[in-house]
Amino acid sequence: MQNYNEFLAETLIDEEKLQSRVKEMGAEISADYDDGNLLLICILRGGVPFLVDLSRHITSPHMMDFMAVSSYGIGRRESSGTVRVSLDLQTDIHEKDVLLVEDIVDSGRTISSVLEMLKLRQPRSLKLCALLDKPERREAEVEIHYRGFSIPNKFVFGYGLDLDEYYRNLRFVGVVDLDKYKPPS
Repeated sequence: MQNYNEFLAETLIDEEKLQSRVKEMGAEISADYDDGNLLLICILRGGVPFLVDLSRHITSPHMMDFMAVSSYGIGRRESSGTVRVSLDLQTDIHEKDVLLVEDIVDSGRTISSVLEMLKLRQPRSLKLCALLDKPERREAEVEIHYRGFSIPNKFVFGYGLDLDEYYRNLRFVGVVDLDKYKPPS
């Protein structure tokens, strides 16, 4: 497996900037939800580092649950448009304030489908929190209530975002130079 420095085109968002913005988002969410009815739902796997850091900055009582959804096949870099739930919630969200925590909103098709699925379960409120937003790529209209960063249409990795399932552990968001990257065999 290649060392990421071999194909890192640029560091788009460094660790200090990431952590500062996540802390700000936690304060915003804490101010908006103070009754202990908040449920954070993390979309696996990319959202986990963001969720962990964000939850540490939310001072109001909250719960967590997870969903695994996919519209990407293994080795695919474009969404198929068909959303498949491989792990559903363990928590009943009826009459809860639900905050869906996502690593990146790209085309918006996947997260739009997930939001529609969750609305059918009748939460008291349902909002979206995304670390990264790529508005240039949007194909489905999605309202992002808490946005970390709007980024250009570049292929990014790190801080939860994978590159062929690797590099999620990096503490920054980097841009891939696809001419230098060699996928694992």
